[in-house]
Amino acid sequence: MNRIRMGVVGCGAIAQIQHLPHLSELRDKYELVGLCDVSRQLVDFMGDLYQVSHRVTDYRELLALDLDAVLLCFADPKTEVAVAALQAGKHVFIEKPMCISVQEADRIIGAAEASGKTLMVGYMKQHDPGFQYALTEVEKIPDIRLIQVNHIHPDNNLHLKEFNLYRFDDIPQEVIEHTRTLRAGAVHEAIGDVPDDVQRIFAHLTGSMIHDISVLRGMFGTPERVVSMEQWSEGMTVTMVLAYEGDKRCIATWTHLPELWDFRETLEVFGSAQRVSIRFPTGFARGEPSPVTVQGMDGSKPWKKEVIVNNQNSFKLELIHFHDCIINGKKPLTDGYAARQDHALCRDIIKAYMQANI
Repeated sequence: MNRIRMGVVGCGAIAQIQHLPHLSELRDKYELVGLCDVSRQLVDFMGDLYQVSHRVTDYRELLALDLDAVLLCFADPKTEVAVAALQAGKHVFIEKPMCISVQEADRIIGAAEASGKTLMVGYMKQHDPGFQYALTEVEKIPDIRLIQVNHIHPDNNLHLKEFNLYRFDDIPQEVIEHTRTLRAGAVHEAIGDVPDDVQRIFAHLTGSMIHDISVLRGMFGTPERVVSMEQWSEGMTVTMVLAYEGDKRCIATWTHLPELWDFRETLEVFGSAQRVSIRFPTGFARGEPSPVTVQGMDGSKPWKKEVIVNNQNSFKLELIHFHDCIINGKKPLTDGYAARQDHALCRDIIKAYMQANI
């Protein structure tokens, strides 16, 4: 039995809701050896909950343990820890986003290449069985004319309150300030000096809409160019037009509707006589499928089918895939090079906006 000795850095919401329960369930594939969080009370609480004896507040102490791999799911940026983990000879799974700037991406990829270890980024939507099914249906469309993305994002707390999440107020102030400084430096490295509303746009792109950017890349590759980008509501709503090979256009919108509970993230692909659409659940959902709708014509008669492939959790599937990559040398579906393309696109979207609004 090839069990991976795993350490986790960051014991917050996404670790509590998704990663730690799945690692526990996948005990034939993973042994959870150590936990790290800057909150001593939280790491001790989660250590008790999952019966993990090694509990530290400094990631360097975690990397000193006898580990095969680490999962990074703490506040961005994660670059410093990712590079250190790879240099320490650990396989690395980074919960999205991999980083903030393209320069950071290059540093992480360089460390992965030098170490020869697996680097995988947590774009769980590409592992979603619904997305994989939709991908096969989109490949059947001979004349794609329009791609449309709508991402309606409520306040996360509307969904987080459905879970028993554990938080403590013992994070040292110097750690909070250090994280702010690192993030500000990474944002400046990525997009330079820009107004506050543009910084908010960039935060939405790299933090939330990066999911849409990644599934678009997984389905169509990287766009040839950014046609346009518009923002309003002080950067809380963004619409962009992306041009893809073969004269395809994608209209993508992200908007923050904080008081609306109904999270809605859809991807629709239209041909002259065909349509494929998928609706993704919130990342905090466990067991919710991603329904796919396929429409077409049988001669002059329209037809429509709605498909739910299965209820496998995409977070769990990507952990299974990570194990396969380490044990069997499989190439990650969502590797560092792919994530770099996504961050380059985020940068280029901001550049297009700034050039149009100088």
